[in-house]
Amino acid sequence: MADVSIEVTPDVEIPPDEIPEAVPGTSRTIEANGVRLHVVEAGPEDGKLLVLLHGFPEFWYGWHETIGPLANAGYRVVVPDQRGYNLSEKPSGVAEYRIDELARDVLGLIDAYGRDRAAVAGHDWGAAVGWWLAIHHADRLSEFVAVNVPHPTVFERAIRDSWSQRLKSWYMLAFQLPKLPEAVASAGNWRIAVRSMRRTSNPGTFDEEDIRRYRRAWDRDGAFEAMVNWYRAVVRDRPEPETSRVTVPTLVIWGAGDQFLEKRLAGRSVDRCANGRLLTIDDATHWVVHEDPHRVADAIADHTDPLPPGARE
Repeated sequence: MADVSIEVTPDVEIPPDEIPEAVPGTSRTIEANGVRLHVVEAGPEDGKLLVLLHGFPEFWYGWHETIGPLANAGYRVVVPDQRGYNLSEKPSGVAEYRIDELARDVLGLIDAYGRDRAAVAGHDWGAAVGWWLAIHHADRLSEFVAVNVPHPTVFERAIRDSWSQRLKSWYMLAFQLPKLPEAVASAGNWRIAVRSMRRTSNPGTFDEEDIRRYRRAWDRDGAFEAMVNWYRAVVRDRPEPETSRVTVPTLVIWGAGDQFLEKRLAGRSVDRCANGRLLTIDDATHWVVHEDPHRVADAIADHTDPLPPGARE
């Protein structure tokens, strides 16, 4: 295992209300893969390790309503702010956000908790990181859950062959421009970013408290530039997986009303898995973790099977 440690780092100021009262868990900072990652952790320390990875433009809070049910199910739930987001370190330079580095961050977290393997669930960009882990580090994952992002080979072919998907992914090219995406998104107290999340989700999905928390995370020094650098890095690097076959038991959860990704990509992703299943939630959108958190939590628990107390790692 890597030489990492779990510690609270004094130069990271964690707001007293970072974790809502209704959410069980504590904040701490972990040094992993050379970066400081803020995590929220909950559940029994000897429970099966479950790492939940958020997407863009969220942070750990994207999973906040699933933490309680999963902790109560017996998991040791660990939800990081991935590098560049919210309270985690924000390395400078686009190359620092290549997919290999993002995957190594998660491996560092697994090591930091003293485990050989973990179950990983990811939404959006978190699912992209999870797919990369499942392909290249299958020995470190017990199970994988991908929420509303397809297998990388499936997505690359869709971008290449489908004008419909290219139009849905227009923002990926817009994010390649220097400085402008950050300036446009932040204008008017993040008016466009907020409007986009509300326009592409079911009515009432994001309330004022949710938006307050997202604005605060985006406002952190260097945060939004770092977040956009994930897109810049993947376009510049154009990583290709070593194989397209996934051997880790995989569940794909898909909100059928996703306005960013074609529904057919979900089934094609399952086809790339030796042991894969698809759960389609017809009345959900790309933001299914916010819209139906308890169903998502139940599906994760059903797929990853928390170990009984006598058999915990």
